[in-house]
Amino acid sequence: MELIKWTDKYSIGIKEIDNQHKGLVIIINELFTYMSEGKAREKLEIIFEHLADYTKKHFSTEELVLYKYAYPGLEKHKEEHLMFIEKLENLQSDFSHEKITVTLEVLNFLKYWLLNHILISDKHYANHIKKFHS
Repeated sequence: MELIKWTDKYSIGIKEIDNQHKGLVIIINELFTYMSEGKAREKLEIIFEHLADYTKKHFSTEELVLYKYAYPGLEKHKEEHLMFIEKLENLQSDFSHEKITVTLEVLNFLKYWLLNHILISDKHYANHIKKFHS
């Protein structure tokens, strides 16, 4: 099942970053499928592992690109990444303390973060980078 269907509106025009964003969509859809099958609680630890790997790779890639193109909003963007990591760690802690709603919280957080981060923050830096390639 798909909660989020990747469309071109999510593309920022940087292939490596778009592919990584597609990876997050896959993780979110995986969690949604587990929830619909009643397996989310047992699979959430795997989801957290995938997200930890995702954040390390993706945020590092993004920040290097932003540094390379002297993006003036780099520090603010890094702060958004740190807030994501902090929220994810809090959700993982909630999960380990057996809060029942954590799977729904994780799903809602990921969906909201992905759509807003890509459509607002990432599109903004993409426009900055496109200036160098026009």
